[in-house]
Amino acid sequence: MPELISIPISFFEATFRYKEPNVKLWLDRAAVVQALFKALKPWNIDVDNVEIITTGKPSEQGLKFKLPQKQITFFFSPTLCRFTKDNADWESAEETITILDVAFSTLARSGEIEAATIETAIALHMQPKALTLMKILGPFVPPQLGALDGDVKTMAVIVKWDKRKVIMDGSGQIANGVFLRLEREFDGTAAYQQIAAQLRADEEALFALLDVKEDRP
Repeated sequence: MPELISIPISFFEATFRYKEPNVKLWLDRAAVVQALFKALKPWNIDVDNVEIITTGKPSEQGLKFKLPQKQITFFFSPTLCRFTKDNADWESAEETITILDVAFSTLARSGEIEAATIETAIALHMQPKALTLMKILGPFVPPQLGALDGDVKTMAVIVKWDKRKVIMDGSGQIANGVFLRLEREFDGTAAYQQIAAQLRADEEALFALLDVKEDRP
């Protein structure tokens, strides 16, 4: 029987890296900002929700749009744009995809950019209902290290493939919590529904590996 877990903290991110940089998005971006502001109006964006980022390298400078009611931000620079959502869950996935599509398609059209790759990440802080975090993560401790003196209190695993990465660790934000981060890169032309289906399959596969199941009402 899988261990029931709650997920008090979750996060989704999608980074679009452009095929070619567009310096206009750094120097002359008024038309792009206006187009994005208009496109995001259905989700109650306000002028105070637009922040100009002037720190860091030129490639890191740009504008950030915030949708506080949806816990969503959308940032763009001359080389990439990044969409993030806090407290992400599969129940709100359709709405999240709709907002992502509106934000990126508006930027692509008004900013004259094209995505080369889409780098995605899901991060979850999971809290077991009964077991300790080491009961869940313990099977992944290498036997050679587990044989050393003392009880293992926590552990971390990082596994990287060509276009995929998984991190499992003890949570630094919730007591007796397990941290899970899934990263996967897609082609810039990948459909959002395809991306969502793959990420959900990745999450389900890791839940099965950890032998956990979300406790939903």
